[in-house]
Amino acid sequence: MDIKTDWNKIRKHFNKSFSSNFYVSVASVDSENNPTVTPIGSLFLNDNQTGFYFEKFPSKLPKHAKENPKVCLLGVNSGRIFWIISLFKEKFSEFPAIKLYGELGEKRKATKKEITRLNRRMKITNGLKGNTYLWKKMEFVREIEFTKAEKINLGKMTAEL
Repeated sequence: MDIKTDWNKIRKHFNKSFSSNFYVSVASVDSENNPTVTPIGSLFLNDNQTGFYFEKFPSKLPKHAKENPKVCLLGVNSGRIFWIISLFKEKFSEFPAIKLYGELGEKRKATKKEITRLNRRMKITNGLKGNTYLWKKMEFVREIEFTKAEKINLGKMTAEL
């Protein structure tokens, strides 16, 4: 999978993954080389192999970024209908999961455009107490520059992708 030529497919996949899970998994490594995974519900991919997430709740990821800024993101399309149809046909029509490799940038103040993107995504949950707690007053983002993409291989079910 080529990160530049397949970038639009990758972005669509991560949007579907977020729609079915409400988060993606971000793997990082601490100063003692212990891996850990952090769920991130505010990841956005830009059109140039970069992205960002709002950094309000993660505590370990920012610490790990100081020692080793490299990360791996996993987006899984967990849509039930998608999986049932794929299992029935014994093949996937789209990627069931994609890994993105990249490097975390510095934490910075979010732009108005980035806050607008977050508010648009979370609009469906507006008015719910959890929405206010989780996604209001998101002020800071951390950029990610992606260097490599990898489709998840599930044998003949993903061979044609």
